[in-house]
Amino acid sequence: MTAVAMIETAALMGVFVLTGGLYGLFYSIGRLRARPGLVRLGRVFCVAALLCAAAIGAVTPLGFGWKLLIAASAGVYIIIPPVTWRLVERQHAEEELSR
Repeated sequence: MTAVAMIETAALMGVFVLTGGLYGLFYSIGRLRARPGLVRLGRVFCVAALLCAAAIGAVTPLGFGWKLLIAASAGVYIIIPPVTWRLVERQHAEEELSR
């Protein structure tokens, strides 16, 4: 891997992680504040993360194992915010019932 390819790959991976984090942030804030626009903005960041993952898979010189890891991470990025939100809602509902 050349130095330029390493910098490009690292930049793409950084954007991938950033957009995944922004998806979780805006999804959570949107759900917490009942603001559908923020949830939609979070989904835009989710799509951006998926596009970054696709770009990493298509244009970087990473080995197959690393590309597979990025693809798996992208798949998990999609489900973490909604699943976590449901678990937190369920936990709080159970706490309210037990009071």
